[in-house]
Amino acid sequence: MAPIKLYGMMLSPNVTRVATLLNELGLDFDFVDVDLRTGAHKQPDFLKLNPFGQIPALQDGDEVVFELELNPPKSSTNLVAESRAINRYIATKYGAALLPTPSAKLEAWLEVESHHFYPPARTLVYELLIKPMLGAPTDAAEVDKNAADLAKLLDVYEAHLAAGNKYLAGDAFTLADANHMSYLFMLTKSPKADLVASRPHVKAWWDEISARPAWAKTVASIPLPPGV
Repeated sequence: MAPIKLYGMMLSPNVTRVATLLNELGLDFDFVDVDLRTGAHKQPDFLKLNPFGQIPALQDGDEVVFELELNPPKSSTNLVAESRAINRYIATKYGAALLPTPSAKLEAWLEVESHHFYPPARTLVYELLIKPMLGAPTDAAEVDKNAADLAKLLDVYEAHLAAGNKYLAGDAFTLADANHMSYLFMLTKSPKADLVASRPHVKAWWDEISARPAWAKTVASIPLPPGV
């Protein structure tokens, strides 16, 4: 059987999202670096895998999985990724325990991550971590707005977890938890780490899921700059 191949840049939290799930399920995979800085994602070989020229892409034998985000944010177009469709594919094929069915709670929290958590988290990571690495100035107004939005949302998480939910969808780790991990990690490495640390149940949840053995393997592959 041909090995699974993950295409992307590990500094992208969206690519890390897929690596997180592959490692969680103990799946062997080859990582193929696609350097956005050199335009590798727009070259013919990569466009054969994803005609939209975005990362990540996953090749599993003859199957190639990607998804197009139709409305990328103006501030972080190069960070748009196709990771949720890939993770749904991986979990469906290899990790059914991460997709308990029927589970309205699971589906609800997958949607919360995608539509409510991701937009402000993505912007904060871009403004506070990615822009400085690119030598670009941080937009303080964007940081303030998105930090306020995320704070309100994480108050909802805090109440949900305080109500006796060990994980987002109940008592078991699921895809809903896994899909949060890459951006939560980057947030904890940013000047807005207190968004997580100041909420005891959110912090306990993060401490629990980030202590999973497979996560250490994922973190080791993220090329964080010195001092982050």
